[in-house]
Amino acid sequence: MKLSTPVEKIPRVGAQYTKKLKRLGIENVRDLLFHFPHRYEDFSDLVPIAQVKIGEKVCIQGEIKNIENTRTWRRRMTVTTALVEDKSGAVKVIWFNQPYLEDTLKPGTTVCLAGKVAAGKKSYPGVYLSSPTYEKISKKESQDFTHTGRIIPIYPETEGLSSRWLRYIIKPLLASFADVLPDPLPDRVVKENNLITLKESLWQIHFPDSLKKAERSRERFSFQELFLVQLYVLKERMKLKKQKAVAVPIHLETVKKFVASLPFTLTDAQKKCSWQILKDMEKPRPMNRMLEGDVGSGKTVVAVMAMLNTMKEGRQTAFMAPTEILSKQHFASLSELLKGLGVSIGLLTGQESRVGSRKISREKFLEKAREGKLDILVGTHALIQKGVKFGNLSLVVLDEQHRFGVEQRAKLCQEQGSIPHLLSMTATPIPRTLALTLYGDLDLSLLDEMPKGRKKIITKLIPPQKRKEVYDFVKEEIKKGRQAFVICPRIEADNGKESWAEVKAVEEEYEKLSRKVFPGLSIAKLHGRMKPQEKEKIMERFKNKKDDILVSTSVVEVGIDVPNATMMVIEGAERFGLSQLHQFRGRVGRGKEQSFCFLFTDSAAKRTSQRLKALMDSKTGFELAEKDLEIRGPGEVFGTRQSGIPDLATTSLSDIFLVEKTRNWAKEILQESPALDSYPVLKSAVKEFTKKIHLE
Repeated sequence: MKLSTPVEKIPRVGAQYTKKLKRLGIENVRDLLFHFPHRYEDFSDLVPIAQVKIGEKVCIQGEIKNIENTRTWRRRMTVTTALVEDKSGAVKVIWFNQPYLEDTLKPGTTVCLAGKVAAGKKSYPGVYLSSPTYEKISKKESQDFTHTGRIIPIYPETEGLSSRWLRYIIKPLLASFADVLPDPLPDRVVKENNLITLKESLWQIHFPDSLKKAERSRERFSFQELFLVQLYVLKERMKLKKQKAVAVPIHLETVKKFVASLPFTLTDAQKKCSWQILKDMEKPRPMNRMLEGDVGSGKTVVAVMAMLNTMKEGRQTAFMAPTEILSKQHFASLSELLKGLGVSIGLLTGQESRVGSRKISREKFLEKAREGKLDILVGTHALIQKGVKFGNLSLVVLDEQHRFGVEQRAKLCQEQGSIPHLLSMTATPIPRTLALTLYGDLDLSLLDEMPKGRKKIITKLIPPQKRKEVYDFVKEEIKKGRQAFVICPRIEADNGKESWAEVKAVEEEYEKLSRKVFPGLSIAKLHGRMKPQEKEKIMERFKNKKDDILVSTSVVEVGIDVPNATMMVIEGAERFGLSQLHQFRGRVGRGKEQSFCFLFTDSAAKRTSQRLKALMDSKTGFELAEKDLEIRGPGEVFGTRQSGIPDLATTSLSDIFLVEKTRNWAKEILQESPALDSYPVLKSAVKEFTKKIHLE
């Protein structure tokens, strides 16, 4: 058996368990060995039966005196009852729906049992041990316990796949592989950081001799996983430095003329960021920059300066947005900003293709793109699909998609022998540790200043008894011609997609608001399970003031600019992270009128009010992002749970000391051996690791 052996070929796994393991992302032996416990139960201290106390988790040893199954017809389940005795006394043990135990644990069998002591009810009188984990004790040899009598690992599980089963499968694999697994960390990295060996770490993280040793193992693997992330990111950066890009000189007069034509003054942050971008693009190697700023901080104008400068050099820009709605919005805003400057702008989505105000056939559009007759091409991922070719592409601008690899960019410019510059824009504030780690290959430009004259959005935390007052206020504002968003609570979903429960929440809220709260108003509903054309139609109606209120789930892109929307009502505000609430709030306040954000919560928890108060007190999204990281952890804040990054690395992303230490070591190792040829085991580990992660 090898590390790459598929799980279905591991003894005692079988087809049913293979499906369940794959649900946890476990495909082979390596994945099983590195499927770490998320907590432990300490059953290392044996308690005499006479000393067990109700409510405590205990570990006892004794002999089965009797055991029998009974059937409860009302609840349709089997109850297995046993009496276990040691020298100090006896205790009743009860298991539910495990009838096979009557044959497994026959009278006279010596067992070790670990579980919770329960107080008897009418059905089961007296004190008893409730559904304990069991292990038979061999009288012939010293016992190496797996499920009891020690600190036992509790793993991330899925339906039909218990920690007991995982321990049963993982332990023999450890015995086979822990001694022979080569350590990816160079010896000096292990020694100088006082880390324990790979062999010891693997045993002690799965079956620790003490909680302290388990913690030391977690530290070792946290370091290892972060180190691999850093190597991956820095190698990407090095790869980019070797690539060629077309240098785009700064056409200062053109840029100045554009800035002078704007109906507003640029902020100092906008000036600084645009200069950083233009200076980057002067170089003959590809820019790889992220422009980060709150909703409304003016990212688009900064990007437009780079596009205009690119056009002046006779080169093309591709501007990609995640949805058709946003692509159309960007197309409209770019057309407005660049009006009269002789810039040819095209739009390509799955549904349509147009140049300026004219719809044209897809074939004609592709011909214009190929011949370099379109200066700026706006669209969804349709822009990078087969058949789309550019005449002279020099810049790619991404909206809310942070990663666009060297290979992807190279495909866009196959004939040119160079790859385009990249500018990624995000309104998601990224804490420093996450930026250093996940986006370490991107240079950061921060728009940390809002345009002058923008009114502060009045934000209020609304308890249940004040709901009616808010509803009355919303009615009055709508009478004045304003509009409102209502966001329904975040409910746990799979793979970042909204759950049916979220859709149901929208349906119920829509019914309640339409029938009971605002019966005379025009209300629309929106969720991610709708077809793109349907979503687009609803958003267009709302933007054109044909509906007064839009009820939406949290995962639907509500980033479309609706200046007339002045109210953001967020149901179940305690379910969202601070950064997400901040982004929702930024969807209003785009026009001249005073805007409001109402946070509805039924939670009286002190932590909820502290978190939501932080939203009201924080001046910027960056400040909030740091607080959010502190409160919820990186996995929740930035969706790293969906990125394939292991849990220990994810947890460690908030440890700036460890982040910087692993980054420095990664730099040192890459300086010494850029291709990692001097460290073949590490090179192989990075290659294996990059298959697992997809930082986007």
